[in-house]
Amino acid sequence: MNQEKILITGANGQIGTVLTEALQERYGVDNVIATDLRQPEHQQGIFEVLNVLDGEKMDHLVQKYNVTQIYHLAAILSASGEKDPRGTWKINMDGLFNVLDTAKNRNVSKIFFPSSIAVFGKDTPREFTPQNTVMLPTTVYGISKVAGELWGQYYFEKYGLDVRSIRYPGIIGYQSLPGGGTTDYAVDIYHKAVKGEHFSCFLKEGTTLPMIYMPDAIRATIELMEAPAEKITVRTSYNLAGMSFAPEEIAEAIQRNILSFQVSYDPDPLRQSIAESWSASIDDNQAKQDWGWQPEYDLETMTRDMIMNLEKKYAVV
Repeated sequence: MNQEKILITGANGQIGTVLTEALQERYGVDNVIATDLRQPEHQQGIFEVLNVLDGEKMDHLVQKYNVTQIYHLAAILSASGEKDPRGTWKINMDGLFNVLDTAKNRNVSKIFFPSSIAVFGKDTPREFTPQNTVMLPTTVYGISKVAGELWGQYYFEKYGLDVRSIRYPGIIGYQSLPGGGTTDYAVDIYHKAVKGEHFSCFLKEGTTLPMIYMPDAIRATIELMEAPAEKITVRTSYNLAGMSFAPEEIAEAIQRNILSFQVSYDPDPLRQSIAESWSASIDDNQAKQDWGWQPEYDLETMTRDMIMNLEKKYAVV
């Protein structure tokens, strides 16, 4: 494998913490530079404090470490973003421009930009949402992701910058706590169940959304980035699917493992309206055709693995 130097923005986030470890294992601890606004509590390897709005420092770090790839994860998520739309737009877009321009000027070979099902809207087909479809998002987060996809394609076509992207569904993992997204109930519910606590869901029963288990999301990301350039036919962002379920379905899956678990429903109007504007299932055949994507986890296997790992985390006997 060629010697790569990888810089990650937003490395302390839900995806960033897990992706950093995966890349360290794959490329070597000394070849991955994790960055975020503050030092993590537990640090392994190289870490630099970086605000993605600081283009000069980003450029300095890329030169300092001879960076060859950037995984740009730093962003304000859907529900959190609605509290400060202009601030969210600034962080999500100016941060991306700093990455794109630094990469272009310093000959960085590849960029990863995470998009999201938040790019879809109420006019998008909700079932088996196509790769190419109407994208009229209702959140500033979704708007910034649509714009980011198009800017990534523009930099590829205009400057030859190899920008690659995935439209993540909701990501479920045991490694970190929820971070302000609309699909975060599907993470929090497992924590509450393992701790023996009641769970109040902020989405209504029947609100089906696409989800993916963290190991599949991380594997998909690395597989996309390692695929030969000639295999990449989508330069906006690839649809990605793992599974789709409603809150009561995940609750039932948990109850098959933890009989005493109890759930109630207290919908939050903001997050409910966001969820209802998103897809219920995703057509990811293009990713399967181009770079061989296949999910390994379904709801049942994910639930068993989540419970096992959270029991270890909380030292449940």
